[in-house]
Amino acid sequence: MVESSLQILQKYWKYDNFRPKQKEIIDAVLDGDDTFALLPTGGGKSICFQVPALLKEGICIVISPLIALMQDQVRHLEERGIKAIALPSGIKYSELDTLLDNCIYGNYKFLYLSPERLQQDIVQERLKQMNINLVAIDEAHCISQWGNDFRPSYKKIKIIREIHPTVPMIALTASATRKVVDDIIKELDLFQPKVYRQSFHRDNLGYIIEDAEDKNYKLLQILKKHPGTSILYVRNRKKTIELSDWLNANGHIATYYHGGVDAKEKTKRFKQWLSEDIKVMVATNAFGMGIDKSNVRTVIHYDIPESIESYFQEAGRAGRDGQQSYAFLLKNENDKHRLNNQFIKVLPDIHMVKLVYRKLCNYFQISYGEGEQTTHEFNFNAFCKTYELPTLVTYNVLQFLDRCSVIRFIQRFTKTSSIHVLTTGNQLLAFLDKNPQYQIITKSILRTYGGIFDEEVSINLSLIASKAGKSESEVIKILRKLEDAELLQFTHKISDAEIIFLIPREDDHTINRIKHHLQKQNTSKIKKIEAIVKFTENKTHCKSKLLLHYFGENKSDDCGICSFCISKKEILVKPDRNRIQEDIIRILHKKKLSSRDLIEELKYPENLTLDILRHMSEHQIITINHDNKYQLV
Repeated sequence: MVESSLQILQKYWKYDNFRPKQKEIIDAVLDGDDTFALLPTGGGKSICFQVPALLKEGICIVISPLIALMQDQVRHLEERGIKAIALPSGIKYSELDTLLDNCIYGNYKFLYLSPERLQQDIVQERLKQMNINLVAIDEAHCISQWGNDFRPSYKKIKIIREIHPTVPMIALTASATRKVVDDIIKELDLFQPKVYRQSFHRDNLGYIIEDAEDKNYKLLQILKKHPGTSILYVRNRKKTIELSDWLNANGHIATYYHGGVDAKEKTKRFKQWLSEDIKVMVATNAFGMGIDKSNVRTVIHYDIPESIESYFQEAGRAGRDGQQSYAFLLKNENDKHRLNNQFIKVLPDIHMVKLVYRKLCNYFQISYGEGEQTTHEFNFNAFCKTYELPTLVTYNVLQFLDRCSVIRFIQRFTKTSSIHVLTTGNQLLAFLDKNPQYQIITKSILRTYGGIFDEEVSINLSLIASKAGKSESEVIKILRKLEDAELLQFTHKISDAEIIFLIPREDDHTINRIKHHLQKQNTSKIKKIEAIVKFTENKTHCKSKLLLHYFGENKSDDCGICSFCISKKEILVKPDRNRIQEDIIRILHKKKLSSRDLIEELKYPENLTLDILRHMSEHQIITINHDNKYQLV
């Protein structure tokens, strides 16, 4: 008996029904139509190509830009008993040869490829021998120069059309403006595609933009008012640790997550957050893929993100169960300055790209016309130091060269150094008492990492150096001495990345071929920064309507639950100023309080309360004492 798409869904995913638009998209694919699926975060895009591929004879080719995303989807399929394989960059030719044979003869249902891998002759030759039933382009916005993560290599995907012209293609993305959608259809050469858009409107999600000079205080207010599970997004790894520690010190159960946390610890923390043993996950944008928790009550952006697309995707992880939820964005005057320094000032020009590429080739002694497919261990900080290159601009150059398939810049998101204490806690402390010169660094490690007495634990040397107020070389020196004293085992590797040269060295000729992409990338980045800043500063329109309009969707009614709509209601229902003043006097008769404590007790709009406090102070009804608390005159 031939199974239906619903039976496949129930058999492998244990869901009773499809989500909105999924069934229509699957039916279009099964009818052999080229299809475009624009579904917001959490809309279940992968099922739209995985279910029809399982119903058809043959193998589905999935083009994906991210190694981690490929591996995550392959793992999920294998857990369901479905044969899937990924061929990211960095696999040796002999292994690649074997894996491609497996795809032809081994009854695999899914083959995940990077767009760069698709360009290899061996891959193209083997694809000709495969019975391909569907081609899925994941994160399809990468093909458009106007997309949020443009990769020139995506423009070469349509070569698969030449190899298998009759095989249907499906493009999928969670964030694309109308301009990007049109560009994707054109670049992929989709034939009369069926386009399915799920509305980006979320009637249960309130977008709240908060002006906050003291973001930490505002954070505590939000978590107190909304005590459910939260994600707190921050800009860098250091901040995840600092804010996680600070929240725990202030009565909240929090942990942190970023690209540098080792895989075992990531899994542990993620499970603790899923089970709600931990309530707040403080994270960089590395915390995004595979998050399937429906009852996140708040997503909080501690800083303004670099684009509306990023903000919308991350904010959309709140309230997937349909219950009232909020996406908070905290901002102050420093944010625009930070955005400019972090994203605009560090955009490389073509001269910088040529310089870094030339230095990179010299660093690894690549001769002109050579180097293709050679792999090299790479210490990014040492490279920058050797040639006195600015780190942020250099990092952006390497990312650009990676996107343009000149090199593959593989960052190792696992710690490259580890320690295991071989003695007892008391013996170690006794040693430190006798050797105080080791105390600061050793105690910084003990306070940062648990379990080092029980097993080998990955460590971040730069973090330890920062906490101890020492240089990284001093930390390594002390750990070597502790190892010599047989107190611990210290494993240290000096590379934090890997560079694969994908094409022969040709210096300026190499870069001149891709320089037009650089200008487009820089212009797009600046426009996206301007758009997100404009969104946060707009005080005249519903936030939900602004977001929908950005993605080409028009909605006539205000949402009623965003920061603009709430402020509009507060204006319409004007609190009695005399009543608020009387309440302030009544409270201050009993005790002296700070403005924050008064706002907490009164529950009136914060700006209005502060305005009345200023008025009362000017008229000498109240005054501020030496403890910075208000009291009656």
